[in-house]
Amino acid sequence: MAIQRMDNVGIVVEDMDAAITFFVELGMELEGRTEIEGPVADQCTGLDGVRCDIAMLRTPDGHSRLELAKYHSPTAISTGPRNQPHNIVGTHRVMFTVDDIKDTIARLRPHGAELVGEIAQFEDSHLLCYLRGPEGIIIGLAQQLR
Repeated sequence: MAIQRMDNVGIVVEDMDAAITFFVELGMELEGRTEIEGPVADQCTGLDGVRCDIAMLRTPDGHSRLELAKYHSPTAISTGPRNQPHNIVGTHRVMFTVDDIKDTIARLRPHGAELVGEIAQFEDSHLLCYLRGPEGIIIGLAQQLR
């Protein structure tokens, strides 16, 4: 087998503290923060002079991770407005399963979360929605009904 597991999903942010607070409120656990720089970082990214802060967060089950990166050098590049629709090529979202979708939305609103559409019910099995969080990041929430 070529793939052993998916290690993490990476997201570049400008406000690291706000992003960490948002994902911790969602229920993720902060594993740690560090600064990355040097030849290995340059080689991996294809950039010169990389210096960035990273934070690694994990889901409560320990199986999934999210890596947040704040670039100091070279400066992060913005590709346009942060409230772009979900169907932009290359734009993706991270989906989380929650036990109470309405409670989760209520807890995330003070941290800048806004519904992209509305809560939808898929057959008799799931409630689903997309939220826009800090930095315009779109996350999906799914609540199993049965």
